Amino acid sequence: EVQLVESGGGLVQPGGSLRLSCTASGFIFSLYAMNWVRQAPGKGLEWVSEISSGGGYTYYAGSVKGRFTASRDNAKKTLYLQMDSLKPNDTAVYYCATSRDGASRGQGTQVTVSS
Repeated sequence: EVQLVESGGGLVQPGGSLRLSCTASGFIFSLYAMNWVRQAPGKGLEWVSEISSGGGYTYYAGSVKGRFTASRDNAKKTLYLQMDSLKPNDTAVYYCATSRDGASRGQGTQVTVSS
C-alpha cells in the first residue's frame, strides 16, 4: 500500500521560504517519478512539480518556476520541495503524489502565505 506523509508546512510572510518533506513507504520509491500538487481554498488540484526517479530531471508549473525547487533522497525515501519568494497565492494544501493528477497522494500539509 502506497503511503505518503507530508510535513513542513506553516505560516510564512510574503517573500519568505519553506521546505516541505514527504516520506514514502509501501512501494519502491527509487523507481518512481514523484510529484507535488496543491489545492488552494475553493479550487481544484493543481500540479506543481515533477522530479524523475533518479532526481536528475525536474519540471515545474509556470506559476512556481524559478521559485520552487524539487529534490529527493532515495536512500531516505524522501521527497522535498524548497519554496522561496512565496506569494499569497501560493497558499494551499500541498501534497506529494505518484502522478501529476494527484490520484495517489498523502494527507497534505498546509502552507499559508500572509502578512
